[in-house]
Formats: sequence, structure tokens, C-alpha cells
Amino acid sequence: MKKTILMIAAAVVCLSGVSAQNRAKVKFPDYSFTTVKAAPITSVKNQYRSGTCWAFSTIGFVESEVIRLNGIKDTLKYPDFSEFFVVSHSYLERAEKYVRLDGKMGFSAGSQGGDVIQVIKDWGLVPQAEMTGMQYGTDKPVQAELDGVLKAYVDVIVKNPNRTLTTAWKNGFKGILDAYLGAWPEKFTVDGKEYTPISYRDALKFNPDDYVNLTSYTHHPFYTWFPVEVCDNWRSDLSFNVPIDEFMEIVESALSSGYTIEWSADVSDPGFTRDGLGILVDTDASSRAGSDQEHWVGKAESGESALATVVEKTPTQESRQIEFDNKTMTDDHGMQLFGIAKDQDGKTFYMAKNSWGETGKYKGIWYVTPAFVKGQSLGIMLHKSALPKGLLKKMGK
Repeated sequence: MKKTILMIAAAVVCLSGVSAQNRAKVKFPDYSFTTVKAAPITSVKNQYRSGTCWAFSTIGFVESEVIRLNGIKDTLKYPDFSEFFVVSHSYLERAEKYVRLDGKMGFSAGSQGGDVIQVIKDWGLVPQAEMTGMQYGTDKPVQAELDGVLKAYVDVIVKNPNRTLTTAWKNGFKGILDAYLGAWPEKFTVDGKEYTPISYRDALKFNPDDYVNLTSYTHHPFYTWFPVEVCDNWRSDLSFNVPIDEFMEIVESALSSGYTIEWSADVSDPGFTRDGLGILVDTDASSRAGSDQEHWVGKAESGESALATVVEKTPTQESRQIEFDNKTMTDDHGMQLFGIAKDQDGKTFYMAKNSWGETGKYKGIWYVTPAFVKGQSLGIMLHKSALPKGLLKKMGK
């Protein structure tokens, strides 16, 4: 990944999926959505030119969990946690592993939700105001330079001809992080009370051990734990493997019960649009008349004709496995599922909070069909209390 534009793309996914230029041009008819059930979420954020969707989606999920766990009703009291406190810790720990493995692993800004939970478990939570991550002259994240500098730095350390590493390299790496993202706060005051990141996390009743990852593939036995084999899962976080129909039942039940879900998905499908839709469209069967965001959904173009009839593919356990094995399903993007809606025809859609700012027709919210979630999901994370008791028993929870 030598060119700047590829560095930005690699920050989101180890192997980029279908490029914007190769995406089928699909424009859907107008939809009108009515919310059926929606859990509280915090404001839509903008990862902008950074590959940190995993941090933004999971921190948004954590914020909703803190709201739920503490019964917060006043939106003015909703939490706002620092994504870049997590990103900074993650980058340093990834650098340590990269050096230990002599550079034989991926090194980019991309990661997964389990990484956020591990950082919170080890280091705590910090309010956004205490560490904005914006120390390098822009008002929104623009991190190709930082990503490139960090990668070059660790590659020099790995290739050290002296064999014995200095005692200075970690401090040097941390110095770069501090210069771009800011130093980690050791203490801070919230509502007149002083906290450390750990005591702040505990005061908010957030227990990282209460969260589990689920996935659904056949190259490992069902009802066993395994690390999903994608480059962004550099910590080798474990996911519990369940059949896809059970996976979807859990998604539906959790959202119906007021839980939110951290969602890792492939968004290179042409049915994932810049206007806030995620539909697993079958372009052959459908009747037709003719930043990070742009990487996956392309720039807005004129002259696109709407589909007269939208026909969706029917994803299966087998089709998921084929696409995972042949790399047409990749770990593109992280979002937060938080609700259920119906369109004007009564069809179910799930509501997803994105991290591309208040963009698109629905101001940063995407409406995705169950078929899209079933076909394009790499995995989900949710609170263990949202799971059936029988499944928890199989997990050993």
C-alpha cells in the first residue's frame, strides 16, 4: 500500500472489495420509512478521511449501552466518548505485536469492535472533550499522513540491523501518536468529580466482559469459538459461530427488545448506496429503465435510472461461505444497528448509524434490509443479556 489513496482504503479493510468504479450503477425508487422500534443513540459522527470506522461504530455502541445500563432519559446527558483514546492505544499495542512478529502481520488503521472492548477493559474510557484526537491542523480526521508515518516507523524497527532493539522505540512511536492525536489523559473532571479512565468506566457501569461476538460460517463447527480470519482482526478476538438463521433471529430479537448491535459488514455491494440504503439487490433479476464514503459507494452521478422493480438476492449459509472463501465478502466497514423500520409497503428494514457525518437522505442513518444483513455480515457484537439462555449455556457464559 504505497500510494496515499490506497493507504486510506487499507485503513478500512485489509483487502479492498469492489472499487467504486466497478460498482453497478443502481438507483432505487424513493422510500418512506416509519420507525417501529429504535434504541437511543448518540449523535452521528464523521470519521472523514480515516480508517477508524471500527472505533466510531463501537464507541457509538458503547455510548448506547451506557445510556441503557444507566437509564439515561435526558439527551443532554448522553455520553460522548473519545474514539481516538481507543485508536491511540490500539495503534501502540498493534505496533508491539507487529515488531514481535517481525512484520509478519497487517499494519494499518483498520481493526474490529473487539479491539475497542479490549482497550476499554485494559485502559478505560475518556470523554471526547478530554482527547479529541485533532492535534494536526484539521477540524476532522485526515490521517493518511499519520498512518504512513507509523507504518514506516515500525518497518524501520523490524529491519533493525543491530538485532537487539533499543529501549527507545516504543517511546518514539508513542511520541508520534501524542503529536497527532494528543496524550492519554490520566485524570479528568466530569460533573465536579475527578476520575481516571478506569474509574470513569466503572462509574458508568460498563463491564467489557459482558459483550460477545457472533459470526456464521461453515469452515468452523457451529457452537464453537474461533477468530474470524480477516486482517483487521489482528488481536485474534474470538467469535461464537452460529447458523445464519439463528444469527438473524438474534439480530431481530435484540433490536426488538431495545438493544443495539455493533455490526461488521461488507458494503461493496452495489445495493449499499450513498443515499442511506442497504439492499441486497439482484441487478439481473431487477427490472431497470436503463472520503471513505466515496471509496465504498462512489460519487453522486447524474443520469442514473431508477429500478422499476427491486428484487433481492436470497442469501444462504452456502452463499455466505462461498463469498467469504473467494474474497467477494470482505471486512469493509463497521456500523451500529439500533432499530427496526417499515417502508411504505410494509417491508422490514433495520436502522444503522453510520460514521460518515450527517450525509445522505437520512442524515447519517442507513436503512438496510434483513437480506442485506444476512448476506453481508462478517459479525456482530452485543450484550450477553440480549442472547437466548440456551445459547449462553452453549457459550459457557
